[in-house]
Amino acid sequence: MKVMVPVKRVVDYNVKIRVKPDHTGVDLANVKMSINPFCEIAIEEAVRMKEAGLATEIIAVSVGATACQEQLRTALALGADRAILVETEAEVQPLAIAKLLKAIYDKEQPQVVIFGKQSIDGDNSQTGQMFAALAGLAQGTFASEVKIEGDEMVVIREVDGGLQTVSLKLPAVVTTDLRLNEPRYASLPNIMKAKKKPMDVVTPDDLGIDVSSSVTTLKVVPPPSREAGIKVESVEELVDKLKNEAKVI
Repeated sequence: MKVMVPVKRVVDYNVKIRVKPDHTGVDLANVKMSINPFCEIAIEEAVRMKEAGLATEIIAVSVGATACQEQLRTALALGADRAILVETEAEVQPLAIAKLLKAIYDKEQPQVVIFGKQSIDGDNSQTGQMFAALAGLAQGTFASEVKIEGDEMVVIREVDGGLQTVSLKLPAVVTTDLRLNEPRYASLPNIMKAKKKPMDVVTPDDLGIDVSSSVTTLKVVPPPSREAGIKVESVEELVDKLKNEAKVI
């Protein structure tokens, strides 16, 4: 069974985000970049499938600039067998990414595609669902547990009301939630081995996909700073401030 795992290059989650002075975007100069944490969970789940004898090959795929090769090498060090970079300098939106991944899927024909449920930069939580719709595949989103049973996949999903269990006919799409697993660290020997693993580079034109966006970012601003709290002398004063100043009651 072949497993495909899309991964995204994002600002490391430990880094404090800075907005550019002209408010055109996030300042990425000299900023540490990493694999999106949810994509790490997806890679870990694919590696566990391979260790259990369920998967035979893991393909890591990324869409973005040449620098994304760094994150793909990390994915290879974590256990992926080979990588594919769809190289583009364009600011690609989720639908275009889903179309590019669909073109890769058509070529590779994996039985399982595992996405992170969302990226920590855009927070769109759209690409996995769009890809499943384009490919005509069953999907189990926000998965906290995944089991392969013959030609079916049983996925326990995290929903607002608790947990939902669904059975999907393979091939299928899964998007990972935080509680699915705990990603491993890449060991030094595996990091060295990853340098020799194959990585193919293609372009959107090679795949016949137009990645021009219909969405334009107009302005990016940081969240407002929090004001200092105050102490009140009585419940009556608290109610008055909540009603007349905060206007929440």
